[in-house]
Amino acid sequence: MAFMRKSKFRHVFGKAEKRDQCYDGIRITRSSWESTYCAVNPKFVAVITEAAGGGAFLVLPLSKTGRVPIDYPLVAGHKSAVLDIQWCPHNDNVIASASEDCTVKVWEIPDKGLEQNLTESVVDLMAHQRRVGLIQWHPSANSVLLSAGSDNKLFMWNVGTGEPMVEVELSDVVFSMSFNYDGSRFACTAKDKKLHIIDSHTGQIISEGKCHDGAKPSQVAYLKNGQLFTTGFSRMSERQYALWNEKDLSKPVTLEEIDSSNGVMFIFYDPDTSMVYLCGKGDSLIRYYEVTDEAPYIHYLNLYQSSSPQRGIGYMPKRGLNVNHCEIARFYKLHNNGLCEVIPFTVPRKSELFQDDLYPDTAGDIPAISADEFFAGKNAPPILVPLKDGFVPTQKEQLKVVRRSNILDKMPNRSSTAPQSNNAPAAAAAAPALPPGLPKDFDAAAVMSQMAELKKTVKAQESRISELESRLATMENAGTEEEEAEVDGGN
Repeated sequence: MAFMRKSKFRHVFGKAEKRDQCYDGIRITRSSWESTYCAVNPKFVAVITEAAGGGAFLVLPLSKTGRVPIDYPLVAGHKSAVLDIQWCPHNDNVIASASEDCTVKVWEIPDKGLEQNLTESVVDLMAHQRRVGLIQWHPSANSVLLSAGSDNKLFMWNVGTGEPMVEVELSDVVFSMSFNYDGSRFACTAKDKKLHIIDSHTGQIISEGKCHDGAKPSQVAYLKNGQLFTTGFSRMSERQYALWNEKDLSKPVTLEEIDSSNGVMFIFYDPDTSMVYLCGKGDSLIRYYEVTDEAPYIHYLNLYQSSSPQRGIGYMPKRGLNVNHCEIARFYKLHNNGLCEVIPFTVPRKSELFQDDLYPDTAGDIPAISADEFFAGKNAPPILVPLKDGFVPTQKEQLKVVRRSNILDKMPNRSSTAPQSNNAPAAAAAAPALPPGLPKDFDAAAVMSQMAELKKTVKAQESRISELESRLATMENAGTEEEEAEVDGGN
């Protein structure tokens, strides 16, 4: 008897935000380089743009939704096209960019965003002889960056000093790379169709094996449990995913075919939930799976489908999600028409309480070790932070009591002195003590005098109104008597 596998993520669904909550009018790059073109963190969204005479990318505060002005400032310091951008995981204002001009630049973005074009970088990292297509920040060490270029070389940088500390040379161009959980090693796939595992400190190749057979670019993600998840193509150009054991790359733990489309499938991995999201360039789908330790190891959950293909895509870190809405992922999908569409993925829950089972402690923005400690050989996993601190309980509506006005509340205070004559204005009372907050030149006696004059005027107007009403009533009575007399005479 067939049964459905139990999973709390089986009902995860994605739903795009309304257009006014997205970002529109972006001149997205037309580069053919296999990149996501978009990077997101809890403060900003960055998109590589089309720029004449150099390379540039757009940085927007997350709150600046709607249409982007055509003259909005850009980060525009590269001499050639920008190929990859990555936010620093330990500083939400720092972003690195890789370019065809053979350099990697690191930029600092103001909290409120850019007010004019930013052309001066914080540091330039120059060692590659050909274009730099990939960059990746170390997950736990401060100011450590990995870069890969078309010169078949990878460099591990100390961004604080601008020096390449580790150099790795492979036999072919690198297509993708990913650090393991503590950053002690990283995996990369290359044009030679091999999957490599490399020591982050020494640059030594620990192991390597044949990956996907197809010639198109393959992608890799290093999982928290030490396994590796890859996507690629078969010899017949069918798209595949595979799971590998880091200790044995001779054959995959499991390998499955997906479809026969030709777009490269980018991998987004959530170590907290063990979920993997696959986003194919040119696809209108986002597939998601759950990775477990039991066969068949990779369990299909569902897919998000839309009508428009994705040109690029960005993935929000876990600490930037809305835990009040049970959001477990958020994507920023780039359309061909210049729209950056926000797509949250949520787990349907009835309870309004914080969902502890969905949000274990996650990697925070505090580095576990310094760059010097890392290059001295030290490793450390990321420092975890609870997401419950970002949970805001739902505000319950308070009972509202609408009180009717009471005429007694508006009655003037009665004076103990004898009433004044109607013909004479009331004498000004003694000036009371100034209550706190009144201006120094406040004249209480003058105000009381003006009030008395106003009362006198109102009294005169009331008398005049009474007189006119009496005259009108007299005229109406006279008219009625004349009509009655005419009627009697006719009879």
